Amino acid sequence: MTAKNRVCLWYDGAAEEAANFYASVFPETHVARVVQSPTDYPDGKTGDVITVEFTVMGIECIGLNGGPTFPQTEAFSFQVETLTQEETDRYWNAIVDNGGAESMCGWCKDKWGLSWQITPKALSDALINPDRAAAKRGMEAMMTMRKIDIATIEAAVAGDASGTIEA
Repeated sequence: MTAKNRVCLWYDGAAEEAANFYASVFPETHVARVVQSPTDYPDGKTGDVITVEFTVMGIECIGLNGGPTFPQTEAFSFQVETLTQEETDRYWNAIVDNGGAESMCGWCKDKWGLSWQITPKALSDALINPDRAAAKRGMEAMMTMRKIDIATIEAAVAGDASGTIEA
């Protein structure tokens, strides 16, 4: 890794598993290095994986196996922009179906507690629509969803109330 600044994510012993999962799901994602502890430490032993250097969609990260003291919160999340419903579904389902959990408005958590926003570009475009009434309809539609349904967002922006909303 060449960056002097990277995101450090705290895991309870599963940094390598998480990094390998991310690499299996997201493009431009790979594990660069696994570092084993040279000595015993409060939450582990010599030889245990202490850090994992990895990249998630071009963002350099280091996973620290720091133990259970500091769990993940929604205060940090990865926001992944998608272009199609198929891409949105693929990322969302990969996270949720691998022991994760759904939340509202395009948010979900992976099984390690890390939050993800799977955000279609159509939603971002809806929210910045210069027609503020259309933007409001887009946001109101989004507020009823878990995984974002692009067709429903686009229908709401267009003023078509007949779109279906996926919960």
